[in-house]
Amino acid sequence: MSKKNSSPVIDPYLPEAGNFGYRVSRYELDLEYKTAINRLSGSAAITAVTLAEIKTFTLDLADALSVSKVSVNGKRPAHYRTAAGKLHITLAERLPAGAAMTVGIRYSGNPRPNRTPWGDVGFEELTEGVLVAGQPNGASSWFPCDDHPAAKASFRVQIATESPYFALANGKLLSRRPRAGMTTWVYEQSEPTSTYLITLQIGVYSRHRLAKNGVEIFAVLPDRLRREFAHDFGRQPQMMKLFTKLFGPYPLATGYTVVVTDDDLEIPLEAQGISIFGANHCDGSRKAERLIAHELAHQWFGNSVTVQRWRHIWLHEGFACYAEWLWSEHCGERTAQQWAEHYHHRLRHSPHDLVLADPGPRDMFDDRVYKRGALTLHVLRQRIGDANFFALLKDWTTRYRHSSVVTDDFLGLASQYSDESLRSLWAAWLYSTEVPALDAGS
Repeated sequence: MSKKNSSPVIDPYLPEAGNFGYRVSRYELDLEYKTAINRLSGSAAITAVTLAEIKTFTLDLADALSVSKVSVNGKRPAHYRTAAGKLHITLAERLPAGAAMTVGIRYSGNPRPNRTPWGDVGFEELTEGVLVAGQPNGASSWFPCDDHPAAKASFRVQIATESPYFALANGKLLSRRPRAGMTTWVYEQSEPTSTYLITLQIGVYSRHRLAKNGVEIFAVLPDRLRREFAHDFGRQPQMMKLFTKLFGPYPLATGYTVVVTDDDLEIPLEAQGISIFGANHCDGSRKAERLIAHELAHQWFGNSVTVQRWRHIWLHEGFACYAEWLWSEHCGERTAQQWAEHYHHRLRHSPHDLVLADPGPRDMFDDRVYKRGALTLHVLRQRIGDANFFALLKDWTTRYRHSSVVTDDFLGLASQYSDESLRSLWAAWLYSTEVPALDAGS
């Protein structure tokens, strides 16, 4: 067996992602990006603590980026090299367990998305600008990191780019400084955040405050789409009001921003405090409202409460999908029960070869994970009643706020909201390939 295959693995779904021996608490990125030539350069300062005595360690970094300088606690390491999506660092002296570690890395290159079984992921050029779609392992396409979902940290992103462009990253905009045709933007994301949820959006955009209905909501988009946006995304304040009522307080202090790119996108995507849609989702028809609800719900389910490993992804997608049904019900359109019956019928006529609690890497973004996850929650809601169900959701988002979870965490918490065992429900919906009757486990 090769050394590569015999190395320990953090997550079998992404065996090459993630690293051992340390835990990062903060990333500070100081970058410059030239859009015309797709050139990214700058530095990363990574604050971490060692979890074991280490002499060597690795960071995830795409092969398209080259490293010109490395320091660890202000000293040059004995050796460093990049290979196969990793930056390998060998220290001159061992660091003991529990030691503070500050890693400085200067790097540059022409970034491109990482090729994955789920398509191109990460840093991607648009017609005019850039988007970063990091899920599940695209963060390494633009900065060195420990790229797995349980590795949460705070972030400071400083990005300089040509002045006609608007640059958006996660968190609070601390400053915006134009100089000599370039503008430097500085953002601070203080809440612990998974690397895949850190994003960079660059385009010929303008920013607008939409509402402050308890939570500030912003739009970043091309001016040509403002009229359509006002219609298509106009009910977001009501959506935010409903979700804070059902799921608990919005988990971020800096509000919520929706980006609409000038290009079409196949699917929208979530980032911490940000959702990204394509121009095709903003056409004046309001057809994307289901997706708007889905991406907003991810701020609770996925972004704040995040899976430790990707096998548990139903805790993201099933919950966000169920939020779509709850919004529809709230609007007097199809009820959650009607949606459940609709998708249950479809699932019964789909292949029965997926275990929701462990769908496998090939199927982790399969639509059946989304819909079966939502159906599982609907069956649970019927079983324990609305009062207990929504109390459970609020407890879940509060107890595990900005934390990492596994399926058993949810099952354990749910048991506290039911007078009877839920074992048959979980067996039928989470651990069986068959699609049970809609009242299975009730």
